[in-house]
Amino acid sequence: MLEKEIGWNFDNTYAKLPSYMLTKINPTPVKNPVTVIFNHSLSKEIDLNFSNINEKDIASIFSGNYLPKGSISISQAYAGHQFGYFTILGDGRAHMIGEHLTKNKKKFDIQFKGSGQTPYSRSADGRAALGPMLREYLISEGMHSLGIPTTRSLAVIKTGEDVIRDKNLKGAILTRIASSHIRVGTFQYALVAKGENNLKRLFDYTINRHYPNIKKSNSPPIELLKTVMEKQIMLICNWMRIGFIHGVMNTDNMTISGETIDYGPCAFMDVYDPSTKFSSIDVNGRYAYFNQPKIASWNLERFAECLIPLIHEDSETAIKIAREVLIEFPKKYKKEWLNMMRKKIGLLEEDSKDEELIIELLTWMHKNKADFTNTFCYLMNKLKIQDNLYKTKEFLAWKQKWEKRRNRDVNRHEESNSLMIKSNPIIIPKNHLVEESLDLAVNENDMSKIVKLLKVIKNPEKYESNISSYQKNPLPENKYVTFCGT
Repeated sequence: MLEKEIGWNFDNTYAKLPSYMLTKINPTPVKNPVTVIFNHSLSKEIDLNFSNINEKDIASIFSGNYLPKGSISISQAYAGHQFGYFTILGDGRAHMIGEHLTKNKKKFDIQFKGSGQTPYSRSADGRAALGPMLREYLISEGMHSLGIPTTRSLAVIKTGEDVIRDKNLKGAILTRIASSHIRVGTFQYALVAKGENNLKRLFDYTINRHYPNIKKSNSPPIELLKTVMEKQIMLICNWMRIGFIHGVMNTDNMTISGETIDYGPCAFMDVYDPSTKFSSIDVNGRYAYFNQPKIASWNLERFAECLIPLIHEDSETAIKIAREVLIEFPKKYKKEWLNMMRKKIGLLEEDSKDEELIIELLTWMHKNKADFTNTFCYLMNKLKIQDNLYKTKEFLAWKQKWEKRRNRDVNRHEESNSLMIKSNPIIIPKNHLVEESLDLAVNENDMSKIVKLLKVIKNPEKYESNISSYQKNPLPENKYVTFCGT
């Protein structure tokens, strides 16, 4: 199928790991695959060319009905702490057909999601519904546009088959692109499944794949722990920057690469409230907005436990060394968070009272139920809707303090404004907009709202005339709840 023209260049290194880490298995064929959306821009970024491939053939490839030459389809085994409880897991509805190597030697996993049963399905059907797969496509590509490290989405294909959940739903398969699918849970599985020797093989593979410079350090395991911690701190700060709530921060959903993965019950905060959660299964708010840094730290502790046998032959010594790294998390996170918040309000230099100024703003936002994204848009003069909240005495008093603080950086207003624009999205995929788009796509076969929302998020300045419709919030009585989609 025009293999040379497409440009597939598979390098199946993960498939060479010990057999207990994976199962070689092909996707289950589907009856009538149809292309719903295909990301030509992303395909070009990774040196694939589908411009001359018709939609029928694209559907055949990305449904798993036709596997490209050179691909080796596998499902990965891993474990994870799900809501704090340890479980043996694995790709229960996913098949990775290989690692595509670009012309500049960048490597990307090509994974199908919803592509059929695997040995890790745990009696599930291995399938996915159209709505959740389109949701992951929309949110992951939106996150990329917002500058957040993330897995990407290449295609969504309707299978022509129904999946049974609480009712019959249209089936679909998502193609996910990632720098890898190595998770904290992958290391947990390697540790408990077969022991130290195989754990070392996974460790060496991870280093070679993601962080080859670490091999030169005095203690590669500790250096990996430090690196992953830094990656996760930056990632969580980015989530907090845009009001993103992942919703299911299990250890199997924390990547070693530092990319956001799994867009099941995620959502974006409208009204600022640190305790905001949306997931129907997160009853106690374990993964609420303000808890995300704590959970990242907890997950890193689980990662460190996996590395103990590699850090030092004496476990007590290894634990002590690992703790010296982990204890730095709160301080490092707070520093990065403060730096991020300074950028959001355009402060170019550090001041000891900046934290007080930031907390005062967030406290006001919480008390007055101010929209998180729109508040910073207002400070940038980018808010296109009227909101009398920003005319109250309390807010104007804070704004005066802020302006006085900004004015210390004489003749640097342009630089400050530029910093705010880089740090604050003008538009996010607001939850009601996402649901409206999905409803139209699933029930009316109309992808126009999804396509438009993606364009607006990427280039909001081009839509100044109607940007206000993307900044409005739903009525307060519309309590938003998300579901995992499995």
